Amino acid sequence: MKTSVVIAALYKFVRLDDFEQLQPKYLQFCLDHMIKGTLLLAEEGINGTVAGSRESIDCLLEFLKSDERLTDLEHKESYADEVPFLRTKVKLKKEIVTLGQQGVSPINGGGTRVDPKDWNTIISDPEVVLIDTRNQYEVDIGSFKNAVSPKTTNFREFPGYIKTNLDPAKHKKVAMFCTGGIRCEKASAYMLQEGFEQVYQLNGGILKYLEEVNKDESLWEGDCFVFDGRVSVDHNLEEGNYEQCFACRRPISDEDMQSEHYHKGVSCPHCIDEKTDEQRDGFRERQHQVELAEQRNVKHIGAKF
Repeated sequence: MKTSVVIAALYKFVRLDDFEQLQPKYLQFCLDHMIKGTLLLAEEGINGTVAGSRESIDCLLEFLKSDERLTDLEHKESYADEVPFLRTKVKLKKEIVTLGQQGVSPINGGGTRVDPKDWNTIISDPEVVLIDTRNQYEVDIGSFKNAVSPKTTNFREFPGYIKTNLDPAKHKKVAMFCTGGIRCEKASAYMLQEGFEQVYQLNGGILKYLEEVNKDESLWEGDCFVFDGRVSVDHNLEEGNYEQCFACRRPISDEDMQSEHYHKGVSCPHCIDEKTDEQRDGFRERQHQVELAEQRNVKHIGAKF
């Protein structure tokens, strides 16, 4: 059952020489239509996740696609009872997904796109190396059966993993996937540049797969991490059972929250050894302000950590 808030994840790799001039126009449009979330703009295209009413999201998509460069803009939708974002932002970036490799762009060609209905066949081929291009904290709560994780903490580490662990002469077939498809676009372009010949990517990402493939036929295991207030979604694209640590932004389970290292808004078992006392003091003060705001029945925006 669809609820009142539409969440749209969208992206397109396309040359936008005027991306800096587009920023104020896009921001004003979102503000005028009460759309919250973030859009990223770069010379190589657009990426973002935004939320609003059905009418507002439809208006935004129509507005974006009125630019002939974005007429085939891809987007995926999910639904929620409340808007999972507090702010409206349109940011300028060097890359809409940061790989950090000069000259790598899907605009110049990428891997073979595989529709969700055909994905099981591809990844069931024993000759295919299946790679999860997401970060380890995302992989930890769900992935495809038999997928290999590069164990990255950010996408910039992906090229190093490939150079160390894969060889175009030995690994003839490589399939990759990510949340919505955008990281795979960039990763597949990089791998083709590195000499890999048969590179496949899940068209539309995990979210499209969960939308189109029946659960009883699915090779997906667990939840899918999403970058909004829902934290994760299950196979029905409904909000999962994970919370989020606001100190490190990782997903945390009920078990994690029973740990002695879990303090709401301050620390969790995953980041207890990563943050300084000074940082935790800051998180603690932020959590205090959040709780005060809740007592006044208002949302606390606060600082971004």
